[in-house]
Amino acid sequence: MATATKEDLALMAHLMRRAGFGASKEELERLAEKGYDAVVDELTDPPEDQPAGNMALLLRHMPGCLLPGGVPQPGQYNWMYNMITTQRPLEEKVALFWHHVFATGNSKVDNCDQMLEQLVMFRKYGMGNYREMLVELSKNPAMIYWLDNNENHRDAVNENWGRELLELFSMGVSNYTEVDVREASRAFTGWTIMPKLPRQPFGRFPWRFQYLGEDHDDGEKTFLGHTGNLNGEDIIDIIVKEPATARFICRHLYNFFVADEVQVPAWTINDARDEDALDQMMTVFEESGYDIRAVLRTMFKSDFFKNARYSKVKSPAEVVASTLKMVGTYQMPEPTLPSIAPEPSYMGQSLLDPPSVEGWYTGQEWINSGSLLARINFVADRVADTSLPGVKGIISQMKSDGVSTPEQLIDASLDHMGYLVIGEETRDQLMEHAKNGGNMDWSNEAAAGTRVGEMLALVGATTEYQFG
Repeated sequence: MATATKEDLALMAHLMRRAGFGASKEELERLAEKGYDAVVDELTDPPEDQPAGNMALLLRHMPGCLLPGGVPQPGQYNWMYNMITTQRPLEEKVALFWHHVFATGNSKVDNCDQMLEQLVMFRKYGMGNYREMLVELSKNPAMIYWLDNNENHRDAVNENWGRELLELFSMGVSNYTEVDVREASRAFTGWTIMPKLPRQPFGRFPWRFQYLGEDHDDGEKTFLGHTGNLNGEDIIDIIVKEPATARFICRHLYNFFVADEVQVPAWTINDARDEDALDQMMTVFEESGYDIRAVLRTMFKSDFFKNARYSKVKSPAEVVASTLKMVGTYQMPEPTLPSIAPEPSYMGQSLLDPPSVEGWYTGQEWINSGSLLARINFVADRVADTSLPGVKGIISQMKSDGVSTPEQLIDASLDHMGYLVIGEETRDQLMEHAKNGGNMDWSNEAAAGTRVGEMLALVGATTEYQFG
């Protein structure tokens, strides 16, 4: 088998940034030898015996993060640990995608146990059939409580869930009427949760989906031109067949995995960034019977994806998870694991607690003076720490490879941080710093390691690293 080229490695790094949370230089070299298409197939359809994160080990050391109750922090570091350690990276990335689209917040749910259960659902159904996903979402206790469907009764209809199902979770605005919202809401009456017990004095009880037939409106309904005794699943069956749904979901997938779009509220007035790419994805979505896995596989193998490098700003969760993965920390449940839970929050993304049902605004909205400083400092503090195992490994590899000149130091740092390709102006600035130290002196390993850490920190501040 031919040795992977620098371009092969750069393309694989691009894939692993988008379809996961990055990969080390050694991992990229192994993956590149497999071949790009083979890796895409494995990411989208991982072997059944391939484990995700080692939850058993985490719970042995930190059992409180399984049932955090009303406190989101243990749930947040539970999830971050999974992002860092999972061997099914796309599955975890897709869970993050659906958490953004089907935004549900512990600020209202106040039951982080149920938020984690929702994540389990996203992992299980996230790359499967979209119709099945919507049915499971409609029965999810956290979502039911979040959008008040437990208050949606036959004789007192609550339209919150019905409205957001159409507006934010499937079709997008302007593709339905207020009558459709009302009729959809009527169809979901009786879809509720149990047990309805007070939280005091015994605390939170596990919620379960409950269908109350006596509270369901079984009268005739007309929804998007279809008339009959429609129930919730009938509504979903109608929704998934609408062309607007294919476009809305595929545009979300493009925005999350390929390139930053305008914010969702502008989608009715702004064309898609790449209409041809969107058409390809929509065709696969419809012809596959709404199979998300098929869309992802087509998308990752497409030229439009391969050519979309550095066209997305990393979300805070991606910055934190990818950096910690690179420096080799938290491969085990270290005592300081709880301290990483709020790190994405400092950058504008509080996991398990999005600001509203709209989720987070993305792209350049992730960047302001405060969040940019937090992002850069977080990366710099980790990659410049020469005591961390991943950084030690990078230093050792550079020494072994005979990295000597300032040019070699820059190139090696870029390769270890994801085979990054930087602009001429950025390279000039890095070169100015590197030349101040002259050639590397490996006889003083501590000083040489410090220089490597400094260069990695500077690379971490570049646009190319901060972009996905």
